[in-house]
Amino acid sequence: MGARARQRLVVVSNRLPFVFKRGPGGRWRTERGSGGLVSALLPVLRDRGGSWIGWPGTAETGPDLDAAVAAAGGDVGFALRPVTLDARQVGDYYYGFSNEIIWPLFHDLQSLCNFEPAYWGAYKEVNRKYAKAALAASRAGDFIWVHDYHLMNVAAELRALGCRARVGFFLHIPFPSPDIYFNLPWRLTLLHALLQYDLVGFQTLRDRRNFIQCLRLLMDDVSVQGKGQVVSVTAGRRTMRIGNFPISIDYNAFMRQAAADEVAQRAQELHRMLPKRKLILGVDRLDYTKGIPHRLKAFRTALERYPKLRERISLIQVVVPSRVDIPQYRELKSRIEQLVGEINGNFVRPGGWVPVWYVFGSLSRTDLLAYYRAADIALITPFKDGMNLVAKEYCACSIEEECVLILSEFAGAAAQLQRGALLVNPYDIEGVADTIHRAFTMSDEERRSRMRRLRRSIRDSDIFWWVDSFLRAAIAKDLSAFPLPEKHVSEAVADYVPI
Repeated sequence: MGARARQRLVVVSNRLPFVFKRGPGGRWRTERGSGGLVSALLPVLRDRGGSWIGWPGTAETGPDLDAAVAAAGGDVGFALRPVTLDARQVGDYYYGFSNEIIWPLFHDLQSLCNFEPAYWGAYKEVNRKYAKAALAASRAGDFIWVHDYHLMNVAAELRALGCRARVGFFLHIPFPSPDIYFNLPWRLTLLHALLQYDLVGFQTLRDRRNFIQCLRLLMDDVSVQGKGQVVSVTAGRRTMRIGNFPISIDYNAFMRQAAADEVAQRAQELHRMLPKRKLILGVDRLDYTKGIPHRLKAFRTALERYPKLRERISLIQVVVPSRVDIPQYRELKSRIEQLVGEINGNFVRPGGWVPVWYVFGSLSRTDLLAYYRAADIALITPFKDGMNLVAKEYCACSIEEECVLILSEFAGAAAQLQRGALLVNPYDIEGVADTIHRAFTMSDEERRSRMRRLRRSIRDSDIFWWVDSFLRAAIAKDLSAFPLPEKHVSEAVADYVPI
């Protein structure tokens, strides 16, 4: 990859890779953040050197917090640079612009947006703070990699500060089609901000196409060169690169941990608790984009349409708490619990069969892996998802390869996993119900064939492939030097179009 491949990396994300909380006695307690991004980038930063910039998760400041952040950075081998935010900034930038405007809009739920003008001012203000921190932490030759929808304006602020470093951006959520995006009052300003990056990465080809269509409809003199995974886009005087890089997981780590004795024993306990039936698993953060009420209705419909499923199948629905202080999310939680109660009330039978096992709470790593191991079918049906790593985690943990993945065609993962998963339209309640029956009656041979294909695809395009492909695209002198996808990852960069 040449000398430039060893350049230092400055990662900029909304949160630091560690969570800082007050412990007993008032001392700061440090917990490593979860997720594939943290797992993938920690060794890269340790190897290359550099910094990770983000909010430490608290409005408090002081020397003791600075010392805790510095100590956590020393343990992982690179610097952590905290960005402090006050309560107003957290409210207007994070809960406001990021999660009351961009999150619903980019998930095609524009009716849920609150286009409060003050939110945009706070978003620019906070993005400027992140840009100043990135500029202070970087030096000549560094590559600055900004992550996700909270920080789309960082490159524009960096350029305004005189920064000429190479800056990349990756959007972890979907990018909407023009008819949805055009609802945003600051639509043109935000496009100009994204053009200030040298490379913008999206999860899927569809997201990339939507972005280019928005450029063409809102700006003059837009041209696109190239037909591969990464293309060059010129808009006015600005030329940058755009690519689709489907994020993934640490496949080998999930597979090894799922095979541990403790996980296997816990999975066996679940089967002993729920004997003589196949287990369906749903694992979701509490969010209206996940389609949990529709999923419950589909499961109820499956029991109604196929009586033979009764007492032979159970749905374990895990809901991880999220934003429970927001009324809309509290209402969603109540609706889920109401549906669970109705289904169990209608179908529960003497002798112990409970159709839906509802778990509201965060799971330990061991328990999550055990649920993955125990489940015969995963039911993952979001209305819209940038990727959905639960689908990939489930497949990595299905080491017996006798399981079935039912996946929403509107999840970004559908483009990669369409040849092994059973794809469904989450709005089609009867169609999802029929697919549950199909998964239940599927032969062992077909189950193994499909799951082997899924696991092979995820293994060959894991989180480390994702990091490497993005950085290669960022530093390549020209697009011809950027390697075309290998055969085993061709599905990962393909498109999926619902029939």
